[in-house]
Amino acid sequence: MQRDFLFKFLFILIVLFLTIPLSSFSAEAFNEPNSQYNIPPLMESIRFKDDIQYCGIRVPLHRQDVKQRLEKELLLALWDRPQVILWIKRASKYFFHVETILKKQGLPLDLRFVPVVESALKPHSKSSKNAVGYWQFLKSTGKQYGLRIDSRIDERRNIFKSTTAAGKYLKDLEKKFGSYLLALAAYNMGEYALKKEIQAQKTHDFFSLYLPLQTQGYVFKVICTKLILENQESYGFSLKPSDLYPVFTFDKVNLTSDFQIPITLIAKAAKIPFKTIKDFNPELRGYYLDSGEHAILIPKGKAKGFEKRFTNVVKKWEKTGKNRVHIVKKGESLTGISKKYRISLSSLLKLNNLSLKGMIHPGDRLVIK
Repeated sequence: MQRDFLFKFLFILIVLFLTIPLSSFSAEAFNEPNSQYNIPPLMESIRFKDDIQYCGIRVPLHRQDVKQRLEKELLLALWDRPQVILWIKRASKYFFHVETILKKQGLPLDLRFVPVVESALKPHSKSSKNAVGYWQFLKSTGKQYGLRIDSRIDERRNIFKSTTAAGKYLKDLEKKFGSYLLALAAYNMGEYALKKEIQAQKTHDFFSLYLPLQTQGYVFKVICTKLILENQESYGFSLKPSDLYPVFTFDKVNLTSDFQIPITLIAKAAKIPFKTIKDFNPELRGYYLDSGEHAILIPKGKAKGFEKRFTNVVKKWEKTGKNRVHIVKKGESLTGISKKYRISLSSLLKLNNLSLKGMIHPGDRLVIK
């Protein structure tokens, strides 16, 4: 009896729910004249009124297969409104620099939407295939286009250097395949794989090629990102200037050292937290700056007096810690050095960004503590 009563009660609740007008829950409910929201109905968002172009290439909306793929990616993007808001806010922070580099390279500005899709403009993004950074470079491709990628530095996370490398790569792909849409397809699926499909299908028209679904969706997603970010209010995103992240501004300081130095010393000389150094220079890995020449970014206004403070900080660090740096001698090993200074091998490896298979040579400087 009790089970029957519960069943009837739930049935009544479901019926009542289904009889409530759907408009009470839909996005249209926010379009009332006195509402503080102005979110257009989703169907209105995919009623394309104007010609859509990407890198000067017209999207053939008269073709149903093309229109359906564009609608799908646009609807999926608009459904995740929090993510789009973050796109807009981060674009305000980085687009000025990305556009400056693209202009310098003579590339279409529509390419600035690629890192939005690739990484949501997050420097530490990493894919399941180990593509890293704003433009999601694989290690091999990144090195091919001049990026330093090792245990100390990963320039895929540097917005300036990775954008420069991506611009060169996309320019080469456009020359090879004849259009920036095919260049994007190659960027996503690989040059060899795209070339193989073009040869098999005997067409160079991106919209006529049957490509992996992931690649098809990727290219249309980039086009949709352009539509949304260039027409924000039309899609219901009315952000005020105060809502946006400020443009990334900084001072640049040049450092030269014959040995590794703790990044904390740079932070101390700049009078900022260690975290700020890492945030402004996401390409830096670990806690130490490698020997050699480096250009380090610090917050605007912090460069004044930095050089003098940095020199003093380093001198004091060297003076107060005689055993901070060990110069490797012939015949020494990592295990022997760790025992000599009574620190664990794992600590020695971590301090110097080394692995168990790492090689050391006479004259190398190792940080001890």
